[in-house]
Amino acid sequence: MPLKVLDVGNCGPDHAAIRRLLSSRFQAEVLQADQAVDALQTIATNAIDLILVNRKLDIDYSDGMEVIRAIKADPKGSQIPVMLVSNYPEAQQEAMAVGAVEGFGKLALQAPETIRRLERVLGTATHP
Repeated sequence: MPLKVLDVGNCGPDHAAIRRLLSSRFQAEVLQADQAVDALQTIATNAIDLILVNRKLDIDYSDGMEVIRAIKADPKGSQIPVMLVSNYPEAQQEAMAVGAVEGFGKLALQAPETIRRLERVLGTATHP
């Protein structure tokens, strides 16, 4: 069964870049949600292996931390690893304080440390 990653709140170009990385390196299927309500519906109906949440949601620029809190408060979502997509170290610290694992920034999408962080959750990456 292929890995499934839920990408929450990223714009089209960023979602495409994330999808490209995850599908090529991890053979993961990447689903997309715009905000917390969409994410929770997707979690309820799919076996999700990882959730990525943008720091500021593209749809309305609301705070991605609220999405992480909603996911972690959900019985099914609380068991799924969540990563914040942000270049700001203080935002990563805040996300980890509410239950996320260390995420990455869009500027570091192809960085070796990003691949290692993803491998901790998704398993060993393949090399395209």
